[in-house]
Amino acid sequence: MKTNRYFIIAFTAFALLNSCGKKYTETKPEYRNITETVFASGVLVPEDQYNLTAQSDGYLISLNFEEGDIVETDYLLAEIDNKTYDINLLGANQLLDIAVSNLSSSAPALKQIEANLLSAEQKMKQDEIQVERYKKLYDYNSVSKLEYENTLIAFETSKANYKALQENYKLQEQQAEQQLINQETQSGINKVLQGNNELRAVIGGKVYNKFKELGDYVRRGEVIAVIGSPANLYAKLSIDESSISNVRVNQQVVIQLNTDKTKNYKGVITEVYPSFDVQTQSFSCKAVFTDSLDFLMSGTQVQANIILENKENALVIPRKYLDFGNRVLVKSEGAVEVETGFISNEWVEILSGIDENSVIQAEKK
Repeated sequence: MKTNRYFIIAFTAFALLNSCGKKYTETKPEYRNITETVFASGVLVPEDQYNLTAQSDGYLISLNFEEGDIVETDYLLAEIDNKTYDINLLGANQLLDIAVSNLSSSAPALKQIEANLLSAEQKMKQDEIQVERYKKLYDYNSVSKLEYENTLIAFETSKANYKALQENYKLQEQQAEQQLINQETQSGINKVLQGNNELRAVIGGKVYNKFKELGDYVRRGEVIAVIGSPANLYAKLSIDESSISNVRVNQQVVIQLNTDKTKNYKGVITEVYPSFDVQTQSFSCKAVFTDSLDFLMSGTQVQANIILENKENALVIPRKYLDFGNRVLVKSEGAVEVETGFISNEWVEILSGIDENSVIQAEKK
């Protein structure tokens, strides 16, 4: 037991000696003109960027571009071998030809009804003449009333038959017109679908990424290439959710490319996107360069400082002097809690708790 007690006493003494041997740096708060910023990271993205996407399944039988190529609007970039669309279009066009012929004056169905109409018209005229004859005979009591009435019935029947055939002709003609419209529509749809085998540039631009090669099998919806503006790129910036409420459109931005951290570019926030990006776990905004950008590589990583406010004569301390819980170590006083304002990578604004006469300390590392 004594041995353990001596060990604890010795360890405590060693710890006290060690703490007494710590070395500190000292400074005083000072007044500076500072710029309040929000840090953001992101990538360069071309304006008008879009994915060239397969609209049908099949093998790539032609591929007319390489990464870095400049392509014009409607330029044929690739072709997919999908025979189903070709067959459907051929069948639709054949049915369309039939529908056109069914509406012509020589269409068999219409010709048959025309022949029946002619026969019915002749029968109706004969029955009408017969009625007139029997009417005269009946007036002279040469035929009975029943015989006269039978001729009237025969005439009304033939007249009704003639009108029915007229309506039948109109119906047949209307059905042929409807069939023609249906087949024209179907042919047009199949023509569009068959056109999906051809992939054209929706908007002219630069091919930044190429994901497929000639002969590859692609499925509908797969991205074949990424195309965007060859000269106009912007910075898509990711903003921490604790800072997004401070970001506004038209705020100035200082942007630095990771490929050359010695150079700064000026820009401006033109859009703050309204949704949270689950993939990056952050909010996003768009910064357009106001300086000329001389490095045009899509996907280049960037760092940026979004300028919120310029403050004059603010009381600040170096950030390394601020400890957890908004505390600073004041010489001869110990830990003091302070109220902070703006915090940057280098400086912390002090609103209350210490003043410009306070001597603060930080352990040397």
